[in-house]
Amino acid sequence: MNRGNSTFTRSEPLSGDDTITIFFEETACEVPAGVTVAAALLGHDDHHFCRSAADQEKRAPHCLMGVCFECLVEIDGVKNRQACLEPVREGMQVKRQHEPVDESK
Repeated sequence: MNRGNSTFTRSEPLSGDDTITIFFEETACEVPAGVTVAAALLGHDDHHFCRSAADQEKRAPHCLMGVCFECLVEIDGVKNRQACLEPVREGMQVKRQHEPVDESK
Protein backbone atom coordinates (compact mmCIF):
# COMPACT_ATOMS: atom_id res chain seq x y z
CA MET A 1 0.00 0.00 0.00
CA ASN A 2 0.92 3.55 -0.32
CA ARG A 3 2.47 4.15 3.09
CA GLY A 4 0.43 7.35 3.48
CA ASN A 5 -3.02 5.74 3.15
CA SER A 6 -2.48 2.21 4.41
CA THR A 7 -4.30 0.83 7.43
CA PHE A 8 -1.81 -2.05 7.70
CA THR A 9 0.62 -1.97 10.58
CA ARG A 10 3.64 -4.20 11.14
CA SER A 11 5.93 -4.61 14.05
CA GLU A 12 8.91 -4.96 11.69
CA PRO A 13 9.33 -3.22 8.35
CA LEU A 14 9.26 -5.38 5.25
CA SER A 15 12.51 -5.77 3.38
CA GLY A 16 12.54 -4.84 -0.31
CA ASP A 17 12.40 -8.52 -1.26
CA ASP A 18 9.13 -8.99 0.60
CA THR A 19 7.15 -6.37 -1.32
CA ILE A 20 6.15 -5.58 -4.87
CA THR A 21 4.52 -2.58 -6.48
CA ILE A 22 1.07 -2.73 -8.04
CA PHE A 23 -1.03 0.15 -9.31
CA PHE A 24 -4.57 0.65 -7.97
CA GLU A 25 -6.49 3.32 -9.83
CA GLU A 26 -3.11 4.45 -11.24
CA THR A 27 -1.63 4.98 -7.77
CA ALA A 28 1.48 2.97 -6.94
CA CYS A 29 0.98 0.73 -3.92
CA GLU A 30 3.70 -1.25 -2.19
CA VAL A 31 2.13 -4.55 -1.14
CA PRO A 32 3.34 -7.81 0.40
CA ALA A 33 4.54 -10.30 -2.21
CA GLY A 34 2.54 -13.51 -2.47
CA VAL A 35 -0.85 -12.21 -1.33
CA THR A 36 -4.04 -11.93 -3.38
CA VAL A 37 -5.15 -8.67 -4.95
CA ALA A 38 -8.03 -8.53 -2.44
CA ALA A 39 -5.68 -8.90 0.53
CA ALA A 40 -3.36 -6.26 -0.90
CA LEU A 41 -6.17 -3.77 -1.45
CA LEU A 42 -7.99 -4.23 1.84
CA GLY A 43 -5.69 -1.58 3.32
CA HIS A 44 -6.75 1.03 0.78
CA ASP A 45 -8.25 4.06 2.49
CA ASP A 46 -11.85 3.85 1.20
CA HIS A 47 -12.18 0.06 1.36
CA HIS A 48 -14.23 -0.60 -1.78
CA PHE A 49 -13.40 -2.34 -5.04
CA CYS A 50 -16.63 -2.18 -7.01
CA ARG A 51 -20.28 -1.13 -6.85
CA SER A 52 -23.38 -3.28 -6.68
CA ALA A 53 -25.13 -3.65 -10.04
CA ALA A 54 -28.51 -3.43 -8.28
CA ASP A 55 -28.19 -0.29 -6.18
CA GLN A 56 -24.66 1.05 -6.86
CA GLU A 57 -23.61 0.70 -3.21
CA LYS A 58 -19.89 0.37 -2.58
CA ARG A 59 -18.74 -3.23 -2.28
CA ALA A 60 -15.65 -4.89 -0.83
CA PRO A 61 -14.60 -8.54 -0.57
CA HIS A 62 -16.93 -10.64 1.51
CA CYS A 63 -16.13 -14.35 1.39
CA LEU A 64 -12.49 -14.14 0.17
CA MET A 65 -12.80 -17.59 -1.41
CA GLY A 66 -14.37 -16.93 -4.83
CA VAL A 67 -18.03 -17.54 -4.04
CA CYS A 68 -19.68 -14.13 -3.60
CA PHE A 69 -18.23 -12.03 -6.50
CA GLU A 70 -18.16 -8.89 -4.32
CA CYS A 71 -14.54 -8.24 -5.26
CA LEU A 72 -14.72 -7.95 -9.06
CA VAL A 73 -12.00 -5.71 -10.47
CA GLU A 74 -10.29 -5.00 -13.76
CA ILE A 75 -6.74 -6.37 -13.84
CA ASP A 76 -4.39 -5.36 -16.65
CA GLY A 77 -7.39 -4.43 -18.83
CA VAL A 78 -9.35 -7.65 -18.19
CA LYS A 79 -12.67 -7.12 -16.41
CA ASN A 80 -14.56 -9.49 -14.09
CA ARG A 81 -11.46 -10.72 -12.26
CA GLN A 82 -12.09 -11.92 -8.72
CA ALA A 83 -9.54 -10.08 -6.60
CA CYS A 84 -9.66 -12.76 -3.91
CA LEU A 85 -8.38 -15.41 -6.35
CA GLU A 86 -5.70 -13.43 -8.21
CA PRO A 87 -2.16 -13.31 -6.79
CA VAL A 88 -0.38 -9.96 -7.07
CA ARG A 89 2.36 -9.50 -9.69
CA GLU A 90 4.93 -6.75 -10.03
CA GLY A 91 3.53 -3.83 -12.05
CA MET A 92 -0.05 -5.16 -12.11
CA GLN A 93 -2.67 -2.52 -13.01
CA VAL A 94 -5.87 -2.84 -10.96
CA LYS A 95 -8.98 -0.70 -11.41
CA ARG A 96 -12.34 -0.66 -9.71
CA GLN A 97 -15.16 -2.25 -11.62
CA HIS A 98 -18.42 -0.43 -11.12
CA GLU A 99 -20.72 -3.05 -12.66
CA PRO A 100 -20.51 -6.66 -13.80
CA VAL A 101 -19.66 -7.12 -17.46
CA ASP A 102 -21.72 -9.53 -19.55
CA GLU A 103 -19.07 -11.27 -21.61
CA SER A 104 -21.60 -13.44 -23.48
CA LYS A 105 -22.50 -10.61 -25.89
